[in-house]
Amino acid sequence: MADRVARELVVRGRVQGVFFRAFVRDEAKRRGVNGRATNEADGSVRVHLEGDPEAVAAVGRACAAGPERARVDRVEEHEVEGEGLTGFEVG
Repeated sequence: MADRVARELVVRGRVQGVFFRAFVRDEAKRRGVNGRATNEADGSVRVHLEGDPEAVAAVGRACAAGPERARVDRVEEHEVEGEGLTGFEVG
């Protein structure tokens, strides 16, 4: 669909052990964005987002800011194929 986009973000910094994935889930649910957030072995968090372009962008901005206890150093963002996800999973 033209009114949906999919983005993959890799968030680097102090983003594990600070409730970052739960923060992203809550931001995504609040905006009606589907996807998932997973910890990576290198200490980053990988976030897959699907939904309305403005809502996905808003969640991306929230990821760049992070929750209070996090420190986001860098966010790498790429357009990807949508997977037709429903809901938001934290893995």
